[in-house]
Amino acid sequence: MRARARDAGLPNHDRPDSTGICFIGERDFPAFLDTYLRARPGPILAPDGAHLGEHRGLMHYTIGQRHGLGIGGGHGEPGKGWYVLAKDSARNRLYVGQGGDHPWLHAPGLVTHAPHWLAPVPPPLPARLQAQVRYRQAARPAAWRQHPARSGGALRRTRARRHAGPVAGALRR
Repeated sequence: MRARARDAGLPNHDRPDSTGICFIGERDFPAFLDTYLRARPGPILAPDGAHLGEHRGLMHYTIGQRHGLGIGGGHGEPGKGWYVLAKDSARNRLYVGQGGDHPWLHAPGLVTHAPHWLAPVPPPLPARLQAQVRYRQAARPAAWRQHPARSGGALRRTRARRHAGPVAGALRR
């Protein structure tokens, strides 16, 4: 990808990757959060409501997170990882499920604000374009069109086939 960016003349082709949060620097992120936010421990639940453990505060988890859940392998199907599926902040509940292909980790599409195009000239819409919506996920094809109810260049995306994409993070029932 860097070679393609260099060949296209993009100025960021040789910038280093970043997996941290730039505005806090190299710090222990959970400790940073604990300094500024009050943690409210609560239940970790499966989608069927089964109680699997206790979380240390919803701010410590992101949708799709697989590690650091603290529930180990003593629940569910052996060999299948647990993923954060949803955070219900009103009830302080963390929902988790097994497998990266869990239905709660998939959304049928997404709506954007005005995009930041890497191409010098934005393509005419509607168009079938490649897009990456999750960190370290390969770009995938999707149909994009102007969103009819939003101004400022907002786009709407729908997928042709199911894959791990954007997640709402809201409790789905």
